[in-house]
Amino acid sequence: MWVFFFLSLAGADVLISREGANNTVNSLPQFCPPITQCQQARLTGNVCSFQGHNIGMGPLEPVVCLQGNYCPDGGKVIKKCPTGHYCQPGAATPTPCSFGSTCPEGSQYDRFLIPIVLLALVDILLIVGIVWHTVAKRLLKRNGNGVQKQGPRQGLLRAMTMGAAGYRELPDERDNDMEMTIQPPYMSSRADIWSGFQTALEVAHVQGMRIEHLEGENSLSPQLRAFVESMRKATDAAHFGLSFHYSGLSFQPGRAPKPIIQNITGSIKRGSLVAVMGGSGAGKSTFVNVLMGKITKTKGAVMINNVPGRIKRYKKLIGYVPQDDIVLPELTVYENILHSARIRLPRTWSDEEIVGHVNAVIDCLELSHVHDSLVGSVGKPVISGGQRKRVSIGMELAAAPMAIFLDEPTSGLDATAASSIMKTLQALARLGISVIVIIHQPRMEIFDMLDDLILLANGQIIYEGPERGVQDFFEKIGFRFPEHSNFGDVVTDIITGNGRAYKKVGDISKEGLIAHWASSRENAAHKAEQNTEQSAKASRVSLVDNLLPSKIDRPMHQILKTRGATRLKQVWLCLRRSFLQQYRTKSIFWFEMALASLAGFLIGLAQNGKKGIMFIGFYKPPYQVLSIATDMISVPQLALLTAIGIGLVSAAPGVRVFSEETLLQRREAEAGHSRIAYFLAKVVAVVPRMILACLHFTTLMMILAVPIIPWGLAFIANLMYVYCIYGLANVISMVAKREDAPLFATMISLIVGILSGAAPTLSQVKSWNLEWLWRASPGTWLAELYFGQLITPFGYLYDIELASQLTGFRLNWLWRNILILFGIGTAYRVIAYFGLFFGKRMRL
Repeated sequence: MWVFFFLSLAGADVLISREGANNTVNSLPQFCPPITQCQQARLTGNVCSFQGHNIGMGPLEPVVCLQGNYCPDGGKVIKKCPTGHYCQPGAATPTPCSFGSTCPEGSQYDRFLIPIVLLALVDILLIVGIVWHTVAKRLLKRNGNGVQKQGPRQGLLRAMTMGAAGYRELPDERDNDMEMTIQPPYMSSRADIWSGFQTALEVAHVQGMRIEHLEGENSLSPQLRAFVESMRKATDAAHFGLSFHYSGLSFQPGRAPKPIIQNITGSIKRGSLVAVMGGSGAGKSTFVNVLMGKITKTKGAVMINNVPGRIKRYKKLIGYVPQDDIVLPELTVYENILHSARIRLPRTWSDEEIVGHVNAVIDCLELSHVHDSLVGSVGKPVISGGQRKRVSIGMELAAAPMAIFLDEPTSGLDATAASSIMKTLQALARLGISVIVIIHQPRMEIFDMLDDLILLANGQIIYEGPERGVQDFFEKIGFRFPEHSNFGDVVTDIITGNGRAYKKVGDISKEGLIAHWASSRENAAHKAEQNTEQSAKASRVSLVDNLLPSKIDRPMHQILKTRGATRLKQVWLCLRRSFLQQYRTKSIFWFEMALASLAGFLIGLAQNGKKGIMFIGFYKPPYQVLSIATDMISVPQLALLTAIGIGLVSAAPGVRVFSEETLLQRREAEAGHSRIAYFLAKVVAVVPRMILACLHFTTLMMILAVPIIPWGLAFIANLMYVYCIYGLANVISMVAKREDAPLFATMISLIVGILSGAAPTLSQVKSWNLEWLWRASPGTWLAELYFGQLITPFGYLYDIELASQLTGFRLNWLWRNILILFGIGTAYRVIAYFGLFFGKRMRL
């Protein structure tokens, strides 16, 4: 028979008391072990008797005041938890519900209302906003089409008068394909075959007229004149282009057995279209990178406009178009070019002037008919390959460069598109901009457009000079060009050592060609030394020099000083661009929100059966007799599931922040964009996305799992962990290949979540002397935060200090845990930032 020996002890208010018949001074209470049924019930956390139901030990079974009830008056009376309150196990008084929660009679926990209302309100506002914006765009487009049609001079009018304050509205995507068939807005008054930049070729080739006798500025088309005026204002120099003079250029990487380029001497005239040609491994890209200042620690000297110094300082005046068309698929043609202009044009320009320059570039590149079309990706193109190439060139011309380098500009294009691109580049050279292209085996028509050639083999020069002189040069050493042959093919065969078909006997090796060039240069060495300064200043007479002579010639350092937006403005521009990209990929956003909701729902459902009671410890004295069933693992398990769920939801989106734009960012950085401005903008732009995903996840998890922890605190803790996972994914995106990064990030986020101290326990890890490894994981700090907050409220009933020792988690590190999570997430981002510089070298 059960008789409570502890009824006479103080603090028995958490037990339901029963008077024993032999509980007297002469007959002390006796302890009898429980029967098997009660022992089994206690091991599962249950009791044998409750509220008069005779089970097992009957009314004498010792019972802690169960949840949903409170037991005042020394624990002798059981009362139902009143409405507006909730009662934890062993409660002597009910706890008032939190603000915005509902607690019906007999409640064991808060039922949160504000979070679910807030979540519903946010989703409704997002959906209504997107629908309203879409409908408004369609109505605006419909009304605009009904009022006015675009006239033949609309492109010029837009270029000269429009002052847009932000990105343009994107028309209905259904109209993009229709716009592709519209002709460019400019049609020459003369029935010529050229348009856009190519009208410069028309002016330069007027038969029977000298350039000096043309009609001056009226000889240029309106679009071309608008572009020239913008260029003149941006450069403030007497000439558009840059001249390069280099001598003894050599470069050998630290671990390379021999130099990649060596003893390269020559010059590039201002306003020339120069082709750098050679076989694979000839050193073409390295040579061009040295001229652009991308490669340092080289031997030799390079002068720009006859001024020696660091080449890198001129990067704001030099454009570079890579072989791959690196553009943002979520933006339109106009938006891609506009962003480049706002970042790189002189900071003194107004937005109206910038927009006018951008529209002039678009018109001259013959892209007006796809002005507001999305660029699209390579896999899902919206515009053609040739138009993508023009957009890529337009992003550089938007910065008003004085020289532009292009890597294989005709790669991947059909013959017609390739010829059109090269004519555009030829026209730019005629305007005075120095154009240097790396090209491989051009067709004859393209080969004839070139002004000068730089032919390389084994990192050394085989020939440098006019295109028209290359045949005579090679014929003098025994090569014969077949009639009606493609000169580009023949030259390529010769410089790659495959010229036996053109020279039946004698040396055709690359080494022999290099030696011959060196010996031929010796005869001209004396003249070269005397005319070095004149050679460096040499330039072709450009069309603009004749038609629009400038009276201004600002020093180069003054031009460079005003180039480019301030870092703060760059942050703002990149932030706007990032938000626009997210808006254009709404389906991905909604998928992420749905995944966060599903993860929160499943985790909450898995924990719902515990009804918020996730901790049962050892009772405090004098109630140790009840300490049979304990549960110290549910809280760490909840933290573990939370960490895994957040990892699955946030890892892939965290990778997308940077991995989709790695090449674009590198291109922009080489052109003078601020890396820190870009990085800060991308990090800040995803903060609303992180908050919304965490809101969906936390709300559904808390409503179903009902842990006894304030919703706001759980939201902050989960948000800090989302912040960590996004930062970790940012790091992975810098070192892993784009196609592999999402999988790597997900796997590593799972590992980080498992290292949270649930199993093995943190106390066990300490015995292995590996606590430092677990502490390096943000999952451990999240679990410690949850553990402290979920078991501290039961300190009146259980020995929570003993629970802390057994599990290894600290109890009172709430804000320290939050700050450490924030610090870990920030540290990840610092590492990711340095990955912008070195990620290419570390890429797996």
